Amino acid sequence: MVAALRSFLLSWTSVTPVLGVLVLALSWGRDLGPVFVAVVAVALGATVLAAVHHAEVVAHRVGEPFGSLVLAVAVTVIEVALIVTMMVSGGPEAGSLARDTVFAAVMITTNGIVGIALLVGARRYGATLFNPEGSGAALATVATLATLSLVLPTFTSSTPGPAFSPAQLTFAALASLALYGTFVLTQTMRHRDFFLPVAADGEVKEEDHADPPSNRAALGSLALLLLALVAVVGLAKVESPAIEAGVRAAGFPQSFVGVVIALLVLLPETLAAVRAAQRDRMQISLNLAYGSAIASIGLTIPAIALASVWLPGQLLLGLGSTQIVLLALTVVVSVLTVVPGRATRLQGGVHLVLLAGFLVLAINP
Repeated sequence: MVAALRSFLLSWTSVTPVLGVLVLALSWGRDLGPVFVAVVAVALGATVLAAVHHAEVVAHRVGEPFGSLVLAVAVTVIEVALIVTMMVSGGPEAGSLARDTVFAAVMITTNGIVGIALLVGARRYGATLFNPEGSGAALATVATLATLSLVLPTFTSSTPGPAFSPAQLTFAALASLALYGTFVLTQTMRHRDFFLPVAADGEVKEEDHADPPSNRAALGSLALLLLALVAVVGLAKVESPAIEAGVRAAGFPQSFVGVVIALLVLLPETLAAVRAAQRDRMQISLNLAYGSAIASIGLTIPAIALASVWLPGQLLLGLGSTQIVLLALTVVVSVLTVVPGRATRLQGGVHLVLLAGFLVLAINP
């Protein structure tokens, strides 16, 4: 028992969150040189990987589909904190950061995570199987949330610019929360079997791998996960000036900062989804992808709407015409991917091409 506890405490996944908090304490509020910026970047990446590990431990303990929600909520906490802190420091010019980050998160989850998972799973097993009822319901929720929160502001006339009026923003926030809550209840209670892996004969496959960790191990991982999230949020805030400077130096538009944030916070989901695809658990990969997109909109938009009371400048949520076309094409392709309940490498490649198109147009609009 003592040896096992010592091994747990000394493992890199246990030490990294503590080191991340230490680096955060040493770097907070200071003018960092290039070397220390690199140190912070390494600490940030390592802490994200540690957060993945501890989230997976907790997810294994609680089981599916509850486990997929653990990473989704953790990612959303990071995303909201980054957006709010960078909007506060960025002033009125950062009014579109929430839109850019949330849209990037939607494109990365629905095309990037889904595409990579499908490609990895199909390459290993020939064809990937999943439950079209659960995945279709999740996709419908993503499409509705994205349209209500990101598309409609472009066409409203109550307020100049691609923005909601206060009443419209309140409705969008409440509707987002209601849809997110309904989805969580559906996924975890009444129709839980819709979101579990399926076999070729359509039967639900329960997880049958290693025994779940003990309550003590799960609680320890939960505490380290929370510590890692604090470190990730703080280190990302410390690193944000370097990120913005790097985007400007590369000649990319300022909106690309939102893409960088989304790529950073979705790294845990991507790694977890790929691991699930390697184990022939494509449904879990889709749960992670679509669940992250739903949480990114359903929780981020209400949080940003509340924070906009104190944030400077106008909150710009409406997408441009190019982004709306990409979103519409993503929804159509995703429907065609999900409806059959099985997919091959072709579908994975199509989604990855859509992600590549989004990234190219984000760099060169």
